[in-house]
Amino acid sequence: MVTLFSGFKLRALTLRNRVFVSPMCQYSAVDGVPNNWHLVHYGSRAVGGAGLVMLEASAVCAEGRISPYDLGLWNDAQREAFIPIVRFIKEQGAAPAIQLAHAGRKASTGAPWDGGGSMSPEKGGWRPLAPSAVPFTSAHAIPQALTQTVIETVVCQFEAAARRADAAGFEVVEVHMAHGYLLHEFLSPLTNRRTDEYGGSLENRARLPLAVAQAVRAAWPAHKPLFVRLSATDWVEGGWDLAQSIQLAKWLKAIGVDFIDCSSGGLIAEAQIPAGPGFQVPFAAAIRREADIAVGAVGLITEAFQAEQIVATGEADAVLLARELLRDPYWPLRAARTLNAETAWPRQYLRAKL
Repeated sequence: MVTLFSGFKLRALTLRNRVFVSPMCQYSAVDGVPNNWHLVHYGSRAVGGAGLVMLEASAVCAEGRISPYDLGLWNDAQREAFIPIVRFIKEQGAAPAIQLAHAGRKASTGAPWDGGGSMSPEKGGWRPLAPSAVPFTSAHAIPQALTQTVIETVVCQFEAAARRADAAGFEVVEVHMAHGYLLHEFLSPLTNRRTDEYGGSLENRARLPLAVAQAVRAAWPAHKPLFVRLSATDWVEGGWDLAQSIQLAKWLKAIGVDFIDCSSGGLIAEAQIPAGPGFQVPFAAAIRREADIAVGAVGLITEAFQAEQIVATGEADAVLLARELLRDPYWPLRAARTLNAETAWPRQYLRAKL
């Protein structure tokens, strides 16, 4: 039995295997609307055998985009454009998922191949929002601190986006609370300098992320799984850390979150991250063990036997691959051959199976 290619059940959804496509921004949308690039990009990974195909961070409002070229799900035109992509992913036997996000202080930047720097309003950018008026770097715009009214609006925006995701046919929604974006900014004391009920203690810093998760869970059908992506640590002393992540995961589980997607970093530009093969797996293992919740491991997972070892030994319930699936959309099919595991191939490709 090869665990990596065994089924994985979450609520009413049974995934064909435990290889998930990690959300990766493509910076290729216009006005938040997906196009043929997204259809082919995500469709290829479904054809390639992944169990779950997670679409990239899709903003819940226009000012929540990382860049003007990000996907969005704040209007019905965007929802309609996702439908053929979702349909194709399902036709290939994979589960379509989408990550809902608000970029916070890291919003209004250019595409990475254009330098990725902060974009001024004169160049098509906008003033970012954040828990506190603390910029990401000295080269980034000073964000506007959210008022109570805007905080309540953000919760409603996530809820509305979840309803649109359901209407588009997605089977999983993931709330993005990682990588230095808005909800992570509220969680970390390094970026949350507030003195009201949203700042200070862990309970206060977690107030908005938990309110978002609760609103999304209420809007999202009960039979469909809800994921949350966390940065388990900021990699900076005095910042967000694993112990706080474990406590947050317990609270999220109580709300009805089914799966924690365990990443790290992204909040502080100068953080020293000791990246290496599987370097974030211990975070996933600790959260799985201490919070008793299903988890995914991500980060420099590139080899079939490495991925199998992670899930077979119970360090995680699934692996999420990012760059490796950019290099090879058919990695799951190749991994199944390497591990002598049985997996379904597209009938158009059966001649290459043997």
